[in-house]
Amino acid sequence: MSRYSRHIILPEVGPVGQVKLLEAKVLVIGAGGLGLPVLQYLTAAGVGRLGIVDHDKVSISNLQRQVLFREQDLDQNKAEVAQKLLALRNSQIQIEAHPVFFDTANAHALVTSYDLVVDCTDNFRTRYLINDVCIQADKPFVFAAIYKFEGQLTVFNYRGGPSYRCLFPHPPQAGEVPNCEEAGVLGVLPGILGLYQANEVLKIILELDEVLTGKMMAINLLINQQKLFSFKRDENQIKRIKVAPLQCIALNDCKNS
Repeated sequence: MSRYSRHIILPEVGPVGQVKLLEAKVLVIGAGGLGLPVLQYLTAAGVGRLGIVDHDKVSISNLQRQVLFREQDLDQNKAEVAQKLLALRNSQIQIEAHPVFFDTANAHALVTSYDLVVDCTDNFRTRYLINDVCIQADKPFVFAAIYKFEGQLTVFNYRGGPSYRCLFPHPPQAGEVPNCEEAGVLGVLPGILGLYQANEVLKIILELDEVLTGKMMAINLLINQQKLFSFKRDENQIKRIKVAPLQCIALNDCKNS
């Protein structure tokens, strides 16, 4: 009661809502600039079981925006370091490290072990794989993407809402869109988008209104601008993915399947 008192006194949360948080299971894919603020705030909020997927190691260039990590964590696996540091902040919840690359071999088993997924990745192949396995497993996922000073945020596959392929049917060509390693990124940007992602996760768990489904928020920190635009569910895309093998992601997206 003391730890979560500021939640419990909110009429929209209360004791029942806090129990929902403690019983929730959330998988965060990517323990980087987006994933770490998501994990920090879900840990503080008392989400009962958190899974962290990341095969990468902490590098010196990460410290500019991945503020949970410290210099002494360099060259260690991100998921394992995050698990250790987050456990020091809340010993009452379960935090699981999955120090693996999220791929077609493990995607189904990982996603079906949790209630919802948070996509904190930085490459299109993984994003499409997350989308497709979430459609097949009927799991919602909270999405964000960043570029220089700009970010995007939405919730896919939520209560019959649209999914990633409804908005972006096919991946771009290799090298068509630069990543943050190539284009750069303002250090605070993923922190802001990650907090928005954590907010949507809490709204989903608490079953609050106005979850950001069917709408995408676009943020530009350089000019202090926010835009919101709507998009619709594409039933043909949903039906195609429900029956397609996940290995299609590894085979040029199976555009002819």
